[in-house]
Amino acid sequence: NLVLCSKGIPQTLAAFGLEGFLDGAGCKLVFYLHRVARGVSLSTTCLLGGFQAIKLCPSISRWMELQIRSPKCIVFCCFLCWALHLVVHSYIVRYITGPVNSKNKSMDKIYLYCSSPIPGRLVFSVMAVIFLFMDGMCLALMVWTSGSMVLVLHRHKQRVQHIRSRSLSPRTSHETRATHTILSLVSMFVSFHALAAILSYWITQIQNPSHWLRSISALVASGFPT
Repeated sequence: NLVLCSKGIPQTLAAFGLEGFLDGAGCKLVFYLHRVARGVSLSTTCLLGGFQAIKLCPSISRWMELQIRSPKCIVFCCFLCWALHLVVHSYIVRYITGPVNSKNKSMDKIYLYCSSPIPGRLVFSVMAVIFLFMDGMCLALMVWTSGSMVLVLHRHKQRVQHIRSRSLSPRTSHETRATHTILSLVSMFVSFHALAAILSYWITQIQNPSHWLRSISALVASGFPT
């Protein structure tokens, strides 16, 4: 919800032609909330996949399963996600300068409703490496945990196949339905986030990205939260 509101509402207002509806503090707050919320959404979805995989995987020790199902562990992991992204994205307070500056467009990167100075090559490279590493880790973890769950469900289905073969019910098995759900979730997760990352990087490489490119990027970034 925070991802959709912090990005969707300003984007919609700007798309309808409204200008200057955010001051400097508003631009900083909107961009900061969106980046933090996106990161937390990405991380907590991966955590959910990890918890589910540990719960299903028989090779994980019983002690570990009891530990991760503890409410304290879940609260601590969620708190860690929030703290990490609140710190990592604090650069936005300095990076986003405020509303679009029509007098100095050559020195600013123009968004639909805010602008920011063009960062130096070193700063941009460091930021790109940090965010690509974090997003890549989350996507890799999601793929790995989803693959583990699908494999466990497939093996379980094979074990009980002879029992279900005696049943006359033609219904799809629970394992098959769960596998389809997992594959659909991870496919949308990876596709939306990978495409959004590519579009965001593309926008940063262009001096003044077009209105359509920025709108498509915002739409894709809102795809998975929606």
